[in-house]
Amino acid sequence: MRRLLERDRRGAAAAALAALVLGLSACSDDEKKDGDASSGATAAAAGETQKEVRTTRVEVVEGLGAKGGLNASALYDRLSPGVVTILSVFDGGASLLGEEGGEGGQGSGFVLDGEGYIATNAHVITTGDAPDSERAEEVYVEFSDGNRVPAEIIGDDPNSDVALIKVDPAGLDLTPLELGQSEDLIVGQPVAAIGSPFGERSSLSVGVVSALDRNIESLTAFAIGNAIQTDAAINPGNSGGPLLNARGEVLGINSQIKSTSGGGEGVGFAVPVDTVRRSLRELREDGSVDYGYLGVTSQPLYPQLAERLGLPDPAGALVVEVAPGSPADDAGLEAGRRRIEFQGQPDIPTGGDVIVGVDGRKLSLRDDLADLISAKSTGDEVELDVVRADKRRTVKVELGERPDRAPEQP
Repeated sequence: MRRLLERDRRGAAAAALAALVLGLSACSDDEKKDGDASSGATAAAAGETQKEVRTTRVEVVEGLGAKGGLNASALYDRLSPGVVTILSVFDGGASLLGEEGGEGGQGSGFVLDGEGYIATNAHVITTGDAPDSERAEEVYVEFSDGNRVPAEIIGDDPNSDVALIKVDPAGLDLTPLELGQSEDLIVGQPVAAIGSPFGERSSLSVGVVSALDRNIESLTAFAIGNAIQTDAAINPGNSGGPLLNARGEVLGINSQIKSTSGGGEGVGFAVPVDTVRRSLRELREDGSVDYGYLGVTSQPLYPQLAERLGLPDPAGALVVEVAPGSPADDAGLEAGRRRIEFQGQPDIPTGGDVIVGVDGRKLSLRDDLADLISAKSTGDEVELDVVRADKRRTVKVELGERPDRAPEQP
């Protein structure tokens, strides 16, 4: 899997940074006129210097409607102002997109509200994988109207590859995008991606949801579940931009591609919106996201394998390994010690535990063990429905804190 962040080195970046610094102190003629009209005479009479008042304009985007399918032109016209380009400076570089001695990154993001909060991928504003990742020392946000302003990193979530940044909204025209619902997703529905592939700002591509429930890489040892696969063209630089439905709601954050050439080949992936929503909420509150940890490695159980193992349930999570000292280990969960080969799969454990439900919710292809545990936090207690041979029991487990690295197995 290839993450979509584009990093390069350009000798002309120093000039671009100089232009940025100059641009931050500028204001429009309309802003100056508004200030003069409101209190210029009073200030002159008192011999005082009148401070410029810069207001934020928030464009409320109502539902675009889905009648007749996705109207790409209308969607782009209304929502592209809410999609931004994000420029990151790493390693103390004095350049905007990388010069000698510095490294720069470019990705996408989208506006969340009138306060200046913006969502993007964690790998857009960090470099490396957890726990060794480093945040960018400088982050800038470029809007479709040409405004380019500095941003503060509120927090990043390497487990879901989501980050939250914030700009000062004063003087900006902001178009917040609305978050949708993962449960509304169906394969085949039309979608659109807006972002900055290869640095080409405000680019639109359209396609469909190609598949659901994919697992993709995070910035830790744990996968991101329920990811959306799409054939809408996404490329390096699209990272952090929104995947939108026909109503203009955000379905996910474009994050990765599968590619043999390095470019988009119709197999792109987005972090699902329910995962994004949870991550953004905790990042705004605490600056980090807490994930519960069970401590098992498992493989999916399917009807033919269940029949071969003599198990009554056709779906579940066959426990392959239990991490020593983990909550699962403390709760007495065990993997089977004898191994068999079945349908080309070697080392399938037999005689151990199979988890078939979490808190009364049966496991399935859509609701698998990893996804349900990922929705929990450290200290949460879960009830696991566990089958071993022909015996069924309920096991209560208090989840631990998810480690940055996968525990070493003995």
